[in-house]
Amino acid sequence: PSLNVNESKLDLDIDWPGVFKHAQAVSKTNPFWNELSGSNPFVHDIAASNRNENNKHLSILKEKPYLFSTISSNRDSLDSSGDELDIDCLLRKTSARRSGRSKSISDFLDIVDNRRFNPHKAAPQNSTASDMTWLQNDREAYKMAWLSHRQLTRSCLDLEAMSHSPGWAQTQATDIHVVCKLNHEGGSVQLPDSDINIHVPVGHVLPGEFQEVGLKAILNPPLSCNNELSSTVSPLIELTLSNLNTSEGIFLEVKVAAKVKNDPLSQVMSDIVCFFSLNKEGPFKKLENCYIYQDTIQVKLTDLSHVMYAVIAVQASKIQPPATNVWDYVHRTVSVGIYGPKHIHPSFTAVFTVFGHNYIPGKLTICDIKKGGKSMPPVVFQLWGKHTFLLEKPQDLNISLVSCDPDFQVKMEDQSRNIKKEELKTGEMVRQQFLFSMLGCREMHFFVFLVQIKILKSSQVTEFHVTTPDPAPKLSGIINRPKRLQNRKEIKSAPWLLIPTIKYPKFQDKSLSINTYGVALKTVLRQNKIDYLLEYFKGDTIALLGEDKVKAIGQTKMKEWYVGVLRRKIGLVHCKNVKVISKEQAMDTADSELTTKNLVEQIALPFKKLTYIYSVVLSTVSESVYDWRALAEVLGYSHMSLDDFNEAHVDKESERVAHVVKKMKQDCHANKKKRLFLYELIVALLKIDCQGLVARLTQDTIILTSAVKLGKSWRELAEKLARLTKQQIEAYEGPHQGKNGTVALEMMWKPAYDFLYTWAAHYGDGYRDVLQDLQSALDKMKNPVTKQWRELTGALILVNCMEVLRASAFSKMEEE
Repeated sequence: PSLNVNESKLDLDIDWPGVFKHAQAVSKTNPFWNELSGSNPFVHDIAASNRNENNKHLSILKEKPYLFSTISSNRDSLDSSGDELDIDCLLRKTSARRSGRSKSISDFLDIVDNRRFNPHKAAPQNSTASDMTWLQNDREAYKMAWLSHRQLTRSCLDLEAMSHSPGWAQTQATDIHVVCKLNHEGGSVQLPDSDINIHVPVGHVLPGEFQEVGLKAILNPPLSCNNELSSTVSPLIELTLSNLNTSEGIFLEVKVAAKVKNDPLSQVMSDIVCFFSLNKEGPFKKLENCYIYQDTIQVKLTDLSHVMYAVIAVQASKIQPPATNVWDYVHRTVSVGIYGPKHIHPSFTAVFTVFGHNYIPGKLTICDIKKGGKSMPPVVFQLWGKHTFLLEKPQDLNISLVSCDPDFQVKMEDQSRNIKKEELKTGEMVRQQFLFSMLGCREMHFFVFLVQIKILKSSQVTEFHVTTPDPAPKLSGIINRPKRLQNRKEIKSAPWLLIPTIKYPKFQDKSLSINTYGVALKTVLRQNKIDYLLEYFKGDTIALLGEDKVKAIGQTKMKEWYVGVLRRKIGLVHCKNVKVISKEQAMDTADSELTTKNLVEQIALPFKKLTYIYSVVLSTVSESVYDWRALAEVLGYSHMSLDDFNEAHVDKESERVAHVVKKMKQDCHANKKKRLFLYELIVALLKIDCQGLVARLTQDTIILTSAVKLGKSWRELAEKLARLTKQQIEAYEGPHQGKNGTVALEMMWKPAYDFLYTWAAHYGDGYRDVLQDLQSALDKMKNPVTKQWRELTGALILVNCMEVLRASAFSKMEEE
């Protein structure tokens, strides 16, 4: 049954349970049926009503079943949307004409447009249709109404179509913004992954009152601030305040992408200024109370409103020859980002983006993607790589992307694109799309491609390499490969000679850059010392390495902890025992200072006690490190040369890396009392910024060590983590049983490892969640192994310190 708007009266009394019973006949062929009612709000109540006739939870379609009736049409034009009211259509095999994919928002917008201009095909209006007139007349309103109901129904995509799609199953918007609630004591608010901060002084609001500060970056700056005399060097910053009953102004601090040249003419003629407005479109006025130090500007905002806008710009009083525009007075860096889908597919789009400022967001919503000549819905792309370079004046640029892997190529007409200097002058974000496709039917794998930026009419060339993410999980099993290839062992990576040498950043031993501190509210000294937990006196200032919290057992019960530094020791401090303050509020921080070298050596300490399989570690490292010299140097083998390798190791970079690791293993084995192989290897990998590899090794070794520590008590953990039945537990133990039909105690780690490895695989790349959930489950056991074995807690400290390590130990400018 379906709703037919051509009838004079809507049939609102559809027998939905009957429809559902009919649909059950084909449920065996639908791989999503088990989760369909849980993930699709359009059929949830149908399934529920079949189980319980008195179900009171109704979807919007039950409350207003005519909601989308005015956009429904004959079945020849609407044939495969997962959101239609016709459940038969939902479960029916998709037609080849539509390439097997569900209809996108653009398809439905086309249908609405066709009806608007073709009255003969439009359905007659009826009494209930008037409620939807505003949606038909407002294209954007209709689009958002449809998306809000569509976002949870992407599970109905056809698997075969998904395997060939560029990963469009994402329609959520991404706005980079932050909101913080501050009291009378003030504080600082930082936009994530940026150098944009708001500082609220003490006494800004009255005691007992609160101020909610919102901060948002709008990537395209106002056009009125970009002309011959002015050029923006920051995003447009939207600032919101909830409370205007204030007695103190607030400070905006921004690190900008430009610096006025040192020559007298530039110093006299130009300046870095802040433009301010209460409206997004302007008009903008220049603020006078600005303080500039090198590339950082601090502005006091006193004319406060609920919503305010600010942008930093370079402004010239006038242009005096030989200068032609304001760019000639400044050293200006241009930031570029390469964006793509979360997972690569046999065909995908990479987006090259130029920003007029140094803020490069981690996610970007692209609204103008084309596929098959049609516009796609807004797609959220992930940042794959970024680079900055000096551009002294606006010039025409030529952008080219070249695959370093023979299995992938850039579409011929997409291999080279130009960006005009006029586009750069506007300060707006400029994008170019590059379509990649896989050649042949080989197994999907990540690969590396080269990005080249040539300045036309100049010999300057900037280039950098980008590594793609991995393919979607289980995608390789979906692709239709010829049967003769399915049983053949596939090549799992590109030939090594074609993978470029990656320039690893240089590790810098310097003090950590700390933004948040905590003041101890009470003294905590433990009679029974517990590894990785800090001890402190009331009033101590503790440096907090990030705002993320770790859940772990203390002396007796589960608590939430911050990772902190005190007296050159890293450990956990109970969240309720400290008052969090900003960098500006911290009085004496001498006891909480720490160098990056000390940080690396401490956070790697758990690896001194973790169990590992040497062959697995060796193969993992040799496959993931692309420059043997970088690894050799940081391990203390800087004297090594190619002459030290025998013929078997000289051809492939992976073999050279493996040779370096083997040599280090031999040296550690020869001096067991002082040197530990895995510990030194992890320290070295952290010092060349191989954080992804360290995360992988951390998860692997924690899972193995946990399995060994658990022994036969893994059964209790399996019940807690995955609710395994007795039969399922026996199935894990079956392959490892001896002749007597039982698993020997010393072999019990094997089924435990098989279970934990399978369990962790469901998390994909979420290694932090794996470690945290494993810690919580182990802590809740009857006799928790974590009472004595604390290395998992140490591993959680490690992964929570990676961001502050990268920010302090590796200079981005030096790297680039």
